[in-house]
Amino acid sequence: MSTHVEGRKRRGNRIPQLAPLSFTVITMVLFVLFFVMPGGLGIYYAFTDYRGVGDADWIGLENFVELFQDKDFYSALIRTLTYTVIVVPLGYAVSLLSAWLLTSPRTKGAGAARVIFFLPWLVSPIVAGVIWRWLFGESFGLVNYLLSLIGVAPVSWQSDANLSLSVVVVAGIWGGMAFSMLLFSAALKNIPQSYYEAASIDGASTAQQFWKITLPLLRPTSFMVILLSTIGAMKEFALIQALNGGGPGTQNYLMVQYIYSTGFERAQIGYASAASVILMLLLLVIAGIQMRFDKGAEYE
Repeated sequence: MSTHVEGRKRRGNRIPQLAPLSFTVITMVLFVLFFVMPGGLGIYYAFTDYRGVGDADWIGLENFVELFQDKDFYSALIRTLTYTVIVVPLGYAVSLLSAWLLTSPRTKGAGAARVIFFLPWLVSPIVAGVIWRWLFGESFGLVNYLLSLIGVAPVSWQSDANLSLSVVVVAGIWGGMAFSMLLFSAALKNIPQSYYEAASIDGASTAQQFWKITLPLLRPTSFMVILLSTIGAMKEFALIQALNGGGPGTQNYLMVQYIYSTGFERAQIGYASAASVILMLLLLVIAGIQMRFDKGAEYE
């Protein structure tokens, strides 16, 4: 009888041990199926002339040679870097300022404001793009309508490349602010108030407390926000596609728009895969530089 009971206890002890292992195995299988295999297939296609149908003939580095001679590729790359350089710092500043205001004990109605500020994160990028397109449409947009009420001529929000990119920048900052703000809010709440009290006793101003206490203690969160924001900006697609389709024309094509157009509209899967490999390598380099910079800052 005692042997039977001990056997049941052993089997009962195995169940909690097998649960984490089973979840890990399922996660690994899904990761391989939906990330590793498609990624490996894309890298393989980058060295072929695959067009979506038929055989994929190996052509070596021809796609990459042609890619580096393509003016449209360089234009998309420059626009992507420009968009990233503008969106990431501005998004960082807006998110940090919003989080700082919402966590301040002097702010009234912080709970309601936090819900309102988090709404953009709940909106699909496609829906957000349609909303911003409705706001900044040239012939039907709300902004131009309001400007006409005060006698201002309609603004070329979509036909002017720079203005079109400006709308995309504002929409991108608006869409990505909520998640970064949430990270900053959690980090700000974890900073002991005793640090600020001691600094106030020593006569430090609010600005000095921010630069000497808040920012240094937010360094890990800042690194995460900048890294995720950079990757997100470099891969931006759905918002721009719904807002202006990379227009006017192809002047505001970012890298993913360029890859999508090349691969699915021109049926040059191999060529688009080569561009995807370049984008992947660029993201790895950027992530490596940021991680190196962050590690170097830890030893200062």
